[in-house]
Amino acid sequence: MKACAATDVGRERVVNQDYVYYSLTKIGNLPNVFIVADGMGGHKAGDFASRFTVETFSELVRLSNEKDPITIISNAITDVNVRLLEEADKSADYTGMGTTLVVATICGNKLLVANVGDSRLYIVGSGIKQITRDHSLVEEMVSMGEIDRQEARTHTQKNIITRAIGGYDTVEAEMFAVDLEQAEKIVMCSDGLSNMVEDAEILDIVKNNTDIGAAVECLVRRANENGGSDNISVMIIEP
Repeated sequence: MKACAATDVGRERVVNQDYVYYSLTKIGNLPNVFIVADGMGGHKAGDFASRFTVETFSELVRLSNEKDPITIISNAITDVNVRLLEEADKSADYTGMGTTLVVATICGNKLLVANVGDSRLYIVGSGIKQITRDHSLVEEMVSMGEIDRQEARTHTQKNIITRAIGGYDTVEAEMFAVDLEQAEKIVMCSDGLSNMVEDAEILDIVKNNTDIGAAVECLVRRANENGGSDNISVMIIEP
């Protein structure tokens, strides 16, 4: 198994509020873990929220006595939400902070995913498939037929998310389980990539760069070339 990740401040932001982390070896009872978080709030708050959430989540996983991966991840998300809210109460600088979170682990040929917010996980093979579902206002509008998918990409309320770590007293992650096929790769990203680079272009770049490190660099570069309006984080996993 291989993985490569990069995060970039983009062209318009001063502070990078994204945070990425992965481990190809065991953490607690998870065989591996891959995480992308996109913080929100003031510059100080968003940066803190994503880093604190990823680091605390990883520690909670390491200390968990549970055996079932879904239970481990679900419990850690519930607990980290509580801890981030506690941190927010400690300083006015942190009031209202939160973060998206997409987490994955690979158990044999099974990919288990949890997400809160609008950071994404795709599977790329002969085509590209978004596994996660955006927890955002525009996604709800698309589901209700109020706007189409193309309109959603440029909608003025594109950045309003409906679930976040630290957003509410309780949080419910959406969980997914996928059987992986040979030659498939996994792409995880913040919306700084998915808002700037169309899915078809992500597919093209991943397929045309057999080295996942080169693909990650190319995706970040393309997001900046297309405007770089937000922080950009990309992770590619080659099971």
